[in-house]
Amino acid sequence: MRVGIMSMQRIKNYGSFLQAYGLKITIENLGHEVVFVDYKIEEPIVPSNHGKSFIYRSARKVYLKIREVVYKKKTFSSLFDIKYFAMLGVSEIRKYRTKVDVLVIGSDEVFNCLQTNPKVGYSKELFGKDNAAGKVISYAASCGHTTIEGLKTYGVDSEVGELLRAFSSISVRDNNSFEVVKELTGIPPVINVDPVIISDFDKLIPPQSGLTNYILIYAYPNRINSEVEINAIKRFAEKYNKILVSVGTHQKWTDIKLEADPFELLAYVKGADYIITDTFHGSIYSIKYNRPFATIIRESNKQKLRDLLQRFSVEDREVMDMDKLEGILQRSINFERVNRIISVETEKSIRYLKENI
Repeated sequence: MRVGIMSMQRIKNYGSFLQAYGLKITIENLGHEVVFVDYKIEEPIVPSNHGKSFIYRSARKVYLKIREVVYKKKTFSSLFDIKYFAMLGVSEIRKYRTKVDVLVIGSDEVFNCLQTNPKVGYSKELFGKDNAAGKVISYAASCGHTTIEGLKTYGVDSEVGELLRAFSSISVRDNNSFEVVKELTGIPPVINVDPVIISDFDKLIPPQSGLTNYILIYAYPNRINSEVEINAIKRFAEKYNKILVSVGTHQKWTDIKLEADPFELLAYVKGADYIITDTFHGSIYSIKYNRPFATIIRESNKQKLRDLLQRFSVEDREVMDMDKLEGILQRSINFERVNRIISVETEKSIRYLKENI
């Protein structure tokens, strides 16, 4: 069959790419043809009272273009355009309402409609509206920080519920999304794990470059920026004689800043002595490749991160107090138990895809 995936495939970060590519190869391994389908971006319904100004964003685009042309340095963004999007079969030309037998919406935060990101907004095609598919399902979709209360506050709960009820089957990846879908449709959805967990990238991961004795810091650019967080991490690194490394998405204060494609990133993940992250996919990589890690929980991501850590029985990796960072990193992880969970969840996910595509 011809299967379409509608996801965050055009968002230029490692996690979005790897979850999209992972779902693609997983469905292809089931014997189907896979194409990506774009959604029409609609205006956010939640006003933004923060973020960079239009002038700042425009100036930064000009700076990055000059850097690329004059200094012949490929930016993280341009590498997606040149290389990574090609791996997904995604071109500059957006493809809407592609005719497919089955449209799979997900993974990533495709149901997070109460966000201020202008690249997503309240885009109803992410809830299956105006599709050209024989049927629509979701896989490991997330509402992110969108809640039932939020949907009701903005008056879109009825509309979202009506759209979701038209799905043939709904799979989500966290408990908050489970509760939202159950409340709006009256039917409890299936919970499946992120595609990165169930995907086999081993043949694509290159040999590690030889870097040793390091802590990988994985967060959005310069998001770990408080003195409390930075000083705690530096104290731990100094005590245990480790180098602080950021890859692709950088923190100004790390010892080494490296550029890498998504699979090179995974090589650095596998070679790290420790990983410190405050992201969902940073935690996913650590779990998948059995690395000692600590996850800094923030208000904006506490729902999905706590759910993830609980799901893989690593709740004790949560960092709320930076004074406890050393104890968390030094505490052993029962990776035998973690890997059993991964095995069970992988089998469950493959079964869901086989039965519903």
